Amino acid sequence: MGFFSSVLLLVLHLLQGSRTSLVQLNANGYEGVLIAIDPAVPEDETLITEIKDMVTAASTYLFEATEKRFYFKNVSILIPESWKNITQYKRQKQESYKHADVIVAPPTVPGRDEPYTKQFTECGEKAEYIHFTPDFVLGKKQNEFGPSGRLFVHEWAHLRWGVFDEYNDDEPFYMAKSKKIEATRCSTGITGINRVNKCQGGSCITRTCRIDANTKLYEKDCQFFPDKYQTEKTSIMFMQGIDSVAEFCNEKNHNREAPSLQNKKCDSRSTWEVISSSEDFNITEVMVAPPPAPVFSLLKISERIVCLVLDKSGSMSVSSCSLPLGCSTLHGGLSTVTSCGHELKRSSEYYNERVAIELEGPNPRTSVLSRKWRI
Repeated sequence: MGFFSSVLLLVLHLLQGSRTSLVQLNANGYEGVLIAIDPAVPEDETLITEIKDMVTAASTYLFEATEKRFYFKNVSILIPESWKNITQYKRQKQESYKHADVIVAPPTVPGRDEPYTKQFTECGEKAEYIHFTPDFVLGKKQNEFGPSGRLFVHEWAHLRWGVFDEYNDDEPFYMAKSKKIEATRCSTGITGINRVNKCQGGSCITRTCRIDANTKLYEKDCQFFPDKYQTEKTSIMFMQGIDSVAEFCNEKNHNREAPSLQNKKCDSRSTWEVISSSEDFNITEVMVAPPPAPVFSLLKISERIVCLVLDKSGSMSVSSCSLPLGCSTLHGGLSTVTSCGHELKRSSEYYNERVAIELEGPNPRTSVLSRKWRI
């Protein structure tokens, strides 16, 4: 492999980075939240407006749900390169799709717009990212999933605090200690009816659920339908779309009997117990005044130009190490810039146990060779 090819591979590796969130918690407010619109999403400026509305509503709901402790302070929306340029759009810096906390992208399964959080972590650990579809953000699925701002808070709790759903599609019912069949939920103060609802050929039939002789629970197609009017305030991790729901289940009202994912993954602790033991909670105090509205930045993906300056003098002749990839003891970093010009000066240093080599530029010396790549 040629020298420049090796260096280019290193540059590409460093530019790609890893999926790491840029979110910081500053005086109760989350900063650096990144919502990225996937390049496959057709251009629609309404989507940006709806994202702003969703986050603004979510910030207020989050603040109240966490007992006046957290809110969204500033949020960046990453716009695809293929969308037309508008003066309000700024060029992104370190932000990329790999840093996105929320991705707005076409459905993973065509025709299915369920919001979800990619969460393969343990209880209390941060998840990877939230996935919303354009139709969900645009409000076309509100009848199915409820207000987008409320659902964002539900997913944010998955993402940031590592809590889990308080329902279970695989085990929707369980036999309580009272010997009564209960719907998997939190809290049990949520009232409703259990029914089988089957639709075929444009007509639907609703009937009472039957008991399965083998499981002693309701039959497979039985579902729990919450009453429209409720007074119970918990829980956001069960069904945040219910009007009265505005809190997380806590130690006092948590349903520890239910076979929910929260109970299974978190040793039957309530969602609020997990949240209140998080690092975020421990470094904040309750706010007295209401939080300000979120501040939004519109960032446009653009072509990156990387300028790499290499010293080709005798100092580059290191017999024991073929820079930059051929030496296992190689350490250091590579500085890249987004534009090239005489006013810029960046240096990179590579070193191992015996040799230190400094690369510096721009430099008019003939021993220095400069190349740039568009990434």
